[in-house]
Amino acid sequence: MYSWYLVLAQAKPASPQSSFMSTMVMMAVLFGIFYFLLIRPQQKQAKERRAMLAALKKGDNVVVAGGIHARIIEIGERVLTVEIADRVKVKVNRDAVAGLVQSDTGGDTGRKTG
Repeated sequence: MYSWYLVLAQAKPASPQSSFMSTMVMMAVLFGIFYFLLIRPQQKQAKERRAMLAALKKGDNVVVAGGIHARIIEIGERVLTVEIADRVKVKVNRDAVAGLVQSDTGGDTGRKTG
């Protein structure tokens, strides 16, 4: 049992240069992991959201913050006028749009269809 401790005690410690290099390599690997698992997907989502907000047009069905389904009536630079029911128009910030409602899903905007 003591022989194991003697082997460890006689082992030459790593040189400061190799310790520094191994630390730098490990930090680079960790940064790469964080970049590909956290930073890059978040940047991609932000880019897609900016593109969606820039492509909004009159007549699009959208979901605004809070889950309200609406149809865009008027578009300004920062403010949208949306219709949430017959003759009920509300102004919302462009950033309040959570997403587009696809027309094939039959997004209900509060209007009767028939």
